[in-house]
Amino acid sequence: MPIQRDDLLAAAEHGILQHAQIEPLLVFLRQRHTQSVTRDAPKFNGTHVLYYLGGLLAISAASLFATLAVESMGMQVLLVISLIYAACATVAAIWFEKRGLGVPASLFATLAIALTPLTVFALQHILGFWSESGDTEHYRDYHMWIDWRWLVMELSTLFVGVLMLRRFRYPVLVLPIAVTLWYMGMDIVPALIMQADMFGSESWEFRKTISLVFGLCMLLVALVVDLRSKTSRDYAFWLYLFGLLTFCGALSMMGSGQLSGKLVYLALHFGLIFIGTVLARRTFTVFGGIGIMLVLGDLSWHMFANSFSFMVVLTLLGFSLIGAGIWWSKHEALISAKFRGILPQDLRKRLEARSS
Repeated sequence: MPIQRDDLLAAAEHGILQHAQIEPLLVFLRQRHTQSVTRDAPKFNGTHVLYYLGGLLAISAASLFATLAVESMGMQVLLVISLIYAACATVAAIWFEKRGLGVPASLFATLAIALTPLTVFALQHILGFWSESGDTEHYRDYHMWIDWRWLVMELSTLFVGVLMLRRFRYPVLVLPIAVTLWYMGMDIVPALIMQADMFGSESWEFRKTISLVFGLCMLLVALVVDLRSKTSRDYAFWLYLFGLLTFCGALSMMGSGQLSGKLVYLALHFGLIFIGTVLARRTFTVFGGIGIMLVLGDLSWHMFANSFSFMVVLTLLGFSLIGAGIWWSKHEALISAKFRGILPQDLRKRLEARSS
């Protein structure tokens, strides 16, 4: 919230400030504003768009598009290249940080984390870790196939991610950590059941249950990070996002299709909206709204299938959701404040301080 000289003059007239304090306070506030700009805080402008596009291309090249041509040079060469890339990215992050360029510093630090699974993958091949593997033998399979062997890469990435986050303190560094946790939620099941039929009915149900629990654990970790954070930087966002992806994805695959299960699903997504209201986290509200929309659409289809009524009902539902969004935008702050009133005072103050 910008503060002008007129605001300080009004405060002085009400006895909150002395007129002699106005100029020193203005100088102090201008200095703080200059420092925040110098820190290169993330914002949407042309420069930062170029930063992020360049960073995403570099990260994609290192993580998503490592091809067979790169592996064909030999795993020893791939290991050396990965280590050199990671070292250069870390040095670049330190260099940019010292010059107050926070966005490129955070992107290079993220690149260093993204290179960790590629480095560990090359080392695993050198040590013969994949000598008896089946289909998942190339690094690009890391993003397509579920396999327990990836866990070593994921644990190493988490370790490096935590170290980098402790050193650089940029929220975007939580992104590769959250993605790795998301992958781990899928790969941990093959590690638990090993040689069992991965796509049998019992194994499939077990995988969905583990993913649901894993997503819930990610959300709890995100909540702890959120409430313990004493800065304006949002370290919990990516954990919330991928926790919700894991939890809601597993939840959506569960159930027998009966009405009772759909009602429970509907109630849980209303609960997500409630949690989002209390925590001032719109991510919960978005996922809750999507879940509610899916259930209402599914119920409408089964009740009015192959009829003109289905189109009418679905249109009315769409208009109703738009109206609900308009109503919510007008009353969100008041509703959030009322819901927070039931929380302990310390917790309420932390939430209000973070969302202000």
